[in-house]
Amino acid sequence: MPFIGNQPALSYTSFAKQDFTTSATTSYTLDQPVANENELALFINFVRQEPTTAYTASGTSLTLTSATSASDDMYCVFLGKAVQTVNPPNGSVGISQLSATGTPSSSTFLRGDNSWVAAGGANTPAFSAYLSVDQTGISSGTLTKIQFDTKHFDTDSLYDNTTNYRFTPNVAGKYHFYFNCRINSSGGNSNLSSTFLSLYKNGAYSRNVHFNPAANYGNSWGLTLSAVVEANGTTDYFEVYVYGLTVSGTIGLNGDAAGDRSFFGAYKIIE
Repeated sequence: MPFIGNQPALSYTSFAKQDFTTSATTSYTLDQPVANENELALFINFVRQEPTTAYTASGTSLTLTSATSASDDMYCVFLGKAVQTVNPPNGSVGISQLSATGTPSSSTFLRGDNSWVAAGGANTPAFSAYLSVDQTGISSGTLTKIQFDTKHFDTDSLYDNTTNYRFTPNVAGKYHFYFNCRINSSGGNSNLSSTFLSLYKNGAYSRNVHFNPAANYGNSWGLTLSAVVEANGTTDYFEVYVYGLTVSGTIGLNGDAAGDRSFFGAYKIIE
């Protein structure tokens, strides 16, 4: 007659078996660990033995009450270890079955190291600073650090805007740096010539942008630089320097309360 009731979830189920090479001993090693002797059926010369009375078991240790001989045939069947070829039903595995660390949510994903992390990662540390007032009196032909004195933001408080005017990231990785400066000359029109705007790493030149108008000198212009630089996350620090030449007078940098004219920023893009 046809099958009545729910279809069994499991099929092709068998139990693991172990054959032993016997000798005159009472101690044997199991292929699979067990909690106690009741989790396996032991047969000696095809006769099933009584657990506890004829043998005991714990972990991978099997101990007989009486020693076997080399001519005995002995095997066991692991009653607690079923070997099956059935896949879990569709939709039967959920988040509660996973051992991943972290918190699953709509904004996280499961990474290869079995942890839930934020999608896209966090681009921090990050900061943006600017000149709130003009920085003036820079001598022609002198390399001068730009004193970006006010912050738009600083996620990890790693930009010093009062003393050294430098960014010291505490996370190793590659960072995107960007800065812009409006540069002018106190000597008036047709007075400002060759100008460099440079990113320095640990007090040494790293990247720069250069403008040389040849004979077409001017009164002011803006320079912008964007670069990707690696930081070790411990000792590396970054500053911005300006260098310019004038026919006469000094060089100045334009600042403003909104931070639109001269600014400096960075953020981590990859570890």
